[in-house]
Amino acid sequence: MTEKTTGASYAAAGVDIEAGDRAVELMKEWVKKTQRPEVLGGLGGFAGLFDASALKRYERPLLASATDGVGTKVDIARQMGVYDTIGHDLVAMVMDDIVVCGAEPLFMTDYICVGKVHPERVAAIVKGIAEGCVLAGCALVGGETAEHPGLLGPDDFDVAGAGTGVVEYDRLLGADRIRTGDAVIAMASSGLHSNGYSLVRHVLFDRAGLSLDQHVEEFGRTLGEELLEPTKIYSLDCMALTRTAEVHAYSHITGGGLAANLARVIPDHLHATVDRSTWTPGAVFDLVGKAGNVERLELEKTLNMGVGMMAVVPQESVDVALTALADRGVEAWVAGEILDRGDHTEGATLTGDYAV
Repeated sequence: MTEKTTGASYAAAGVDIEAGDRAVELMKEWVKKTQRPEVLGGLGGFAGLFDASALKRYERPLLASATDGVGTKVDIARQMGVYDTIGHDLVAMVMDDIVVCGAEPLFMTDYICVGKVHPERVAAIVKGIAEGCVLAGCALVGGETAEHPGLLGPDDFDVAGAGTGVVEYDRLLGADRIRTGDAVIAMASSGLHSNGYSLVRHVLFDRAGLSLDQHVEEFGRTLGEELLEPTKIYSLDCMALTRTAEVHAYSHITGGGLAANLARVIPDHLHATVDRSTWTPGAVFDLVGKAGNVERLELEKTLNMGVGMMAVVPQESVDVALTALADRGVEAWVAGEILDRGDHTEGATLTGDYAV
């Protein structure tokens, strides 16, 4: 008698289609909260639809696009079992890059890759992305959840996203607008944001032997809670500032640190100098530096050191700009100025020592 064999199936290979469908159902309510009038259709189509006729009010619309992820910060979320904040980080990384050129964020799509679909977990991730989109003023028009058994562990995941914005050609911000004598305004970060976590994890866990559930007096909470603090989303703040005051350029302080990112918007004939004494980096930066005996320059080229966004404005706009940001609850201060390049070989440098 011939023994029956069971045929192969997608489920047997580790992909659970029903779980994926359940995840989509759970995330729908959160995606709906991000909708803008220009969005057509709902979640579940093959493509997100955005009514481009809304751009007719522009004389020469420029579309701005960006894509990013949140790096190894996702491992902190995985270890802590907290999944509804990492989406804020993703939106910030994408949409705050877009707003730098003066563009209004329009819509975003996400990509979530998991080892195994846990519907509630995926829905929590999307909830965070949707909440971030609301904070950025953009719509979440679609995305993809991919299950990769065998490549990722059952609890492993990663997230990425892409976004689109629009800016009028004659309102494009950047290096061409910057002039000698302009002021550099710093906007405080909420913490580490989403950069440098490979260094942070190596220093705090591998070298210092700290644990995520360890209470840190300087933080007033556990180390894990501090490390998982969501990246601040500046999109609406920057848009409001641009409407209120004259702004020449923005710089999103992400991977590479403050000086390198600021230098990206400084023209070749000018130089930005930033005075460290104008602020005190948060306690988390001090902890990373001391725990790993990390030199200051290494910290500064890896972490944001307490500054998440910078604006370059003419001197006559400084007071208006600072007031506008304060009205929106954004901690900001004049941190530097724009000078002639002179003998400087780099576009931006940090001077002095941090305030104690």
